[in-house]
Amino acid sequence: MLDATHDPALRSWVASAHAPDTDFPIQNLPLGVARWPDGHVALVVAIGDQVLDLARARTAGVLEALEPAIADALPAPTLNPLIALGRPALTALRAAVSRLLRAETPEGARAQGVTGCLVAASEVTLQRPVAIGDYTDFYASIDHATNVGSMFRPDQPLLPNYRHVPIGYHGRASSIVASGTAIRRPQGQVAANPAGPPTFAPTARLDYELEVGAVIGRGNPLGATIPLSEAEQHLAGLVLVNDWSARDVQAWEYQPLGPFLAKNFATTISPWLVTLDALEPYRTAARGRTSEEPAPLPYLTDAGDAARGAFAITLEVWLRSAAMRAAGMPAVRVSRGDFSRMYWTLAQMLTHHASNGCNLQPGDLLASGTVSGPTKESRGCLLELTWRGAEPITLPSGETRAFLADGDEVTLRGICEAPERPRLGFGACTGIVEGV
Repeated sequence: MLDATHDPALRSWVASAHAPDTDFPIQNLPLGVARWPDGHVALVVAIGDQVLDLARARTAGVLEALEPAIADALPAPTLNPLIALGRPALTALRAAVSRLLRAETPEGARAQGVTGCLVAASEVTLQRPVAIGDYTDFYASIDHATNVGSMFRPDQPLLPNYRHVPIGYHGRASSIVASGTAIRRPQGQVAANPAGPPTFAPTARLDYELEVGAVIGRGNPLGATIPLSEAEQHLAGLVLVNDWSARDVQAWEYQPLGPFLAKNFATTISPWLVTLDALEPYRTAARGRTSEEPAPLPYLTDAGDAARGAFAITLEVWLRSAAMRAAGMPAVRVSRGDFSRMYWTLAQMLTHHASNGCNLQPGDLLASGTVSGPTKESRGCLLELTWRGAEPITLPSGETRAFLADGDEVTLRGICEAPERPRLGFGACTGIVEGV
């Protein structure tokens, strides 16, 4: 599954691709969409602190001949036409871009003499990379499910179905926004007493949720299923997801049908789609089941997925208050987790989603649910980290937080590391809370 694009020894003629703290070495090459100040919108690839305009590179003759279908998808304003072609097309494009950006290839030598194709990332505005038609949020971290369950059901934190079925709900695609978009504090029905009555007010318990999202590439027809062994052929890549949540609204409304207005006011995604090809060296075994846990049903069982269906991604949450920004203080890390600990793999989530014949479509987003671990440091939301607000955290400024305050800036980061491999990242997924 590894090829020349994964070679740790590759060097790029883009100097910033070799910075030790870059998320985007030449082995990454994530896909995105950028808007220029003059309104030009283009599919781009990140390399160091630069972005490569794919359509302009092809027009300039420095991006080698591609299959017509791939070439035709490059001028589109979103990644949807490209990812709809499937994994082979993304692999072919990745190989061509890698050769163009390498320091010692004929393609790289030609590209260095062409202007207009490569610009500083600071000169463009990154957009939401895909048009998202549907969005499903799962609940795939058993540590998160156990923590939250124990708050409300101490005697039975996990419901009987959890270890048998990937739990999820359908979210709201229209309110998914790009990183950097301000998040307006939502209003809703809240009740101090579980029996009511409610009042209508701004949420006092605004929270973040640290998640990873899988973007569907090639879809499936209505009525058709997707075998687990083929599931990853339908995945284009991964993004970071912050599923903002109003916990007091959620507590009042979620019975009996689950999340609604507490979740659908805003969800932030990172601007870069890190392809499954780029993540290949960072695969790892899925979390195994103990002898006391039930084995997944046959349609959710595959030896290949068990052996390498997880991704070794370190996930972090950074928080900076308005007072910290005003004082020039940096953000503080409040959470650090491991995506490989998820109870269900992304492939299992996808296969289960389509198991009833549901037609997944290019650009659909499947989010993992909050990624948490067994330690307090690895809890992926404030609901867990502050234990429903009973254990507030203290910021370097001396401020305390049980939940988010107006002006708070939340940034998610994802990092892939492996022995003798370059460090890969997802870029920042950021939002600042605004008052009502």
